[in-house]
Amino acid sequence: MAELEEIIPKLQANYVLELASKGMRIDGRDFDSYRPISIEVGFAEKAEGSAKVSLGATQVIVGVKVSIGSPFPDTPDRGILITNAELVPTASPTFEPGPPNENAIELSRIIDRTLRESRAIPLDKLVIEEGKEVWEIWIDIHVIDYDGNLIDASMIGALAALLTTKIPEDRYGYGSEPQPLELNCLPLTTTFVRLGEHLVVDPNLIEEKLSNVRITVGMNEKGIISSIQKSNSGFIDFDEVEKIINKTKIKTTELRELVLKSVGRS
Repeated sequence: MAELEEIIPKLQANYVLELASKGMRIDGRDFDSYRPISIEVGFAEKAEGSAKVSLGATQVIVGVKVSIGSPFPDTPDRGILITNAELVPTASPTFEPGPPNENAIELSRIIDRTLRESRAIPLDKLVIEEGKEVWEIWIDIHVIDYDGNLIDASMIGALAALLTTKIPEDRYGYGSEPQPLELNCLPLTTTFVRLGEHLVVDPNLIEEKLSNVRITVGMNEKGIISSIQKSNSGFIDFDEVEKIINKTKIKTTELRELVLKSVGRS
């Protein structure tokens, strides 16, 4: 039985790579296509903003919580953004209970960096009293089913959740009703892996496992890059990076249209 379990993945891997050499993928997509995407906003009633995203069989829930806190000493004139990711053990046999592992930490950092470096959230406008009180924006990502490409699914969820977030001014006596969180821009990510000799977008789980390099680019609607993350030991040359950036402009535009439609802004 052990030998059979070793042979089947090898046969499957050979089949996937053989398909890639012919310009095809195991699920019938072309190299530049995403799996089906669904976005449900308002999923968590107690959160200030939330979204559930399905990207193929990958599913994530993103919640945004807004509270009041003290600013960091080195940024007394800015609100606070904190992003956390949890890989729920039931989402994959490889996820284990306990503190966040390196994959969860990497996921949260990429989402945080994409938002922070694009200045999507106007932290300077989230100051109640400089040096004393600011609004804190907490983004919590929960992976509930894992079949590849957690980054793009989580970024879609984060943006959709933020677009529905309201600042609870009434709860703290600073207004009569919650106020929408205004965003400066709408950044999203597109993730690629190399499959054989080809770069493919939105890898499923087996494509991720077969690839020796993954690269994610974060970009806003003006085509300005806010993050680039390369993972694994493979090599990406300059021409490939240029192609990835050009494709990211196209794919993030398509994803942004889906997000805006999900929140009624299409």
